[in-house]
Amino acid sequence: MTPPPSILAFLKDVLICSLGAYGGPEAHLGVFMDQMVAKRKYLTDEELIELMALCSILPGPTSSQTIVSIGHKMGGPILALLTMLVWSAPALIVMTAVSFLYALLAATNVSTDLLRYVGPMAVGFIVLAAYRIGRKVLTDWLTIGLLVASTIATYFVRSPWIFPLVLLAGGALAILVSKEKDIWNRVRIRPPWPYLILFAGLAIGSLAAAYLTDIQFFGLFERFYRYGYLVFGGGQVIVPVMHGELVVVNEYMTNEEFLTGYGLVQGLPGPMFSFAAYAGGLAARGASVWYQLAGAIAGGIGIFLPGLLLIYFVYPVWEKLRQIRAIKISLKGINAVAGGMILAAAIILIRANGFAPATLVATILTLALLATRKVPAPILVILALLAGIIF
Repeated sequence: MTPPPSILAFLKDVLICSLGAYGGPEAHLGVFMDQMVAKRKYLTDEELIELMALCSILPGPTSSQTIVSIGHKMGGPILALLTMLVWSAPALIVMTAVSFLYALLAATNVSTDLLRYVGPMAVGFIVLAAYRIGRKVLTDWLTIGLLVASTIATYFVRSPWIFPLVLLAGGALAILVSKEKDIWNRVRIRPPWPYLILFAGLAIGSLAAAYLTDIQFFGLFERFYRYGYLVFGGGQVIVPVMHGELVVVNEYMTNEEFLTGYGLVQGLPGPMFSFAAYAGGLAARGASVWYQLAGAIAGGIGIFLPGLLLIYFVYPVWEKLRQIRAIKISLKGINAVAGGMILAAAIILIRANGFAPATLVATILTLALLATRKVPAPILVILALLAGIIF
């Protein structure tokens, strides 16, 4: 393991991940594996898979919590906070600006054809991640069976509850079939309760402020904070919930405006939860520029804050729990299930992008360039955009 030479060097790697991470959590994992594991060796493949599985069980933005956990591992709570800021800031800034420039974008009729190769590029990342993970987790017939079963389950069942369910089932099955004895050894756990208290206090306090006052900022913060702690998985999961409340119920924006922002965030690197800045900005428009900016800030901070606080509470406990032999045994099944989830995501993305010759060529070229480990993710993004412009 190689510790980061400095905080700035580590945050530069986080920024590289942010600028090269397209798609959902599974696609982001490919970027993390390339930058944080293969190139920098901040952690091993197994540790990254364990963190991804842990964050998949927790509510909140999975990929954001995963990279924040890496920051916590390397430098504690302060570096974890800086990691979250660097990881989310680029997309949040862009989506905040887009909430102001919606009318201009609609008037200029900007074509989305230049993004046509971004999807195939993201598929290349996740296919490589699925291959690398498969080589690590497939050790016997149990892990093979769990990987196949989780692939089938998460491919055909698209509900968010399936992810924590199959992960817990995989870990439980690994413990049940284990022949080891005395696996429930005791460890001393001292949970950082203040973070959990703050997490619950903000949930209750924001709800009370939203109902007891007419200040829209409190209402927006409560709404997006609630999205952040009630949804499992990536931004694709939260979007239908946002649409129901922001468009259908409260009519903060039109369906066209909502879909325009969703389409744009698909073409941006970084977390899809950055869509909250766009939605918050549109919800608060009409009064003043500063009020709309406050709405975007309420959306961006509100949706990411629960996941950050949960990592602050869970990650130190997780480090202790990993010392229990039963937990170590369960990780064998959890990692195999996580590998199946990545494989299912790769299949879904391949089908979604289609099998046109140009699409397949873009994915294959991405895989080839990634295999060399010499081409940074941002360069691949630029090449994909240039290809869309040229062709």
